[in-house]
Amino acid sequence: MAEITSSLTQLQLSSKPKLNAPDYYDAPSQKAVVGHHYHAGLYSASDDEIPTVDYSLLFSNNPVQRFLTLENLRQACQEYGFFYLVNHTIPDEVLDSVLKGFADYVDPKTIDERKVYRKNGPSDKIRWDLNSSAGENREYLKVVAHPQFYAPSDSSGISKNLEEYHGAMRTIVVGLARAVSETLGFEENYIEKEFNLKSGFDVMAMNLYPPNSRSKGAIGIPEHTDPGFVVSLVQDVDGGLQILSHQGKWINAYIPHHAILIQLGDHLEVLTNGKYKSHIHRVIVNNNKVPRISVVTLHGPALDKFISPGVEFVDEEHPQNYHGMTYKESLEANGGDQIDVQSSLDKLRLV
Repeated sequence: MAEITSSLTQLQLSSKPKLNAPDYYDAPSQKAVVGHHYHAGLYSASDDEIPTVDYSLLFSNNPVQRFLTLENLRQACQEYGFFYLVNHTIPDEVLDSVLKGFADYVDPKTIDERKVYRKNGPSDKIRWDLNSSAGENREYLKVVAHPQFYAPSDSSGISKNLEEYHGAMRTIVVGLARAVSETLGFEENYIEKEFNLKSGFDVMAMNLYPPNSRSKGAIGIPEHTDPGFVVSLVQDVDGGLQILSHQGKWINAYIPHHAILIQLGDHLEVLTNGKYKSHIHRVIVNNNKVPRISVVTLHGPALDKFISPGVEFVDEEHPQNYHGMTYKESLEANGGDQIDVQSSLDKLRLV
């Protein structure tokens, strides 16, 4: 079970290399190196504190503790749109195994084996790619994890690691759905019903970001929001992720060791008519001294579920701000495939 770790300890942990830099990231040209120095200021962010929610206390038998923790969760959802989740139910060894499993999978010697999962068509359930450009620097593997689980077959054994982690993470997401429902003033099964989470469409994205000495630019992933209910993220070394607060300030995310970063998705924003908003975030690699791995899961509604603002959130003072679409339609609205899980929030907004 994850425990809160001090910022100093995290900085010490993050300084330790976890894997060798992939050889297939070409060394940048002198022009690209100059660009790094220029972008260092352009992509600066503050080290403001990010809310922390104790998952175990959301279900405490102590009514005072539970009330205070739910209030903390409400404030994190409404004022930030993201928070660190600690004292959750996923064993540390499961978190370590899923990160190591992907590190073993992206062995540069086996890159040809992974190329079979490059984009084949809109029905892909597994997708791999490697991007090394000014606008994106990462190797990634995406798999559809629910309602049916898919994973590559290979000698690294990554399938078992991913499935064990995802199963544990889904249990937590259901618990969060119930707690978030309560913070909104509803019965605990409100979000589960509105999203049909039992048949929810989940996609896992495993990312390997290169060190700055191997990247072609400062950007690991450009600015974006994510669809779905919530997005969960774990990583092996710290730094790189930057989140834009609702006040318009970029914040560095320094995730406590074995904690989980939870970010609200676009469709919770739609359902609540903007009461709980998703947020823009990005990954910057210009300060990476070593490669960084993250495991991100987008936990979405069922594909056929029509999502629109709940009637409880619309009145004369709060007019409807979003169109309704099925989750499948929203994932494909920008021309992407379902496994791409692209945001279409710009097409869902009425104003």
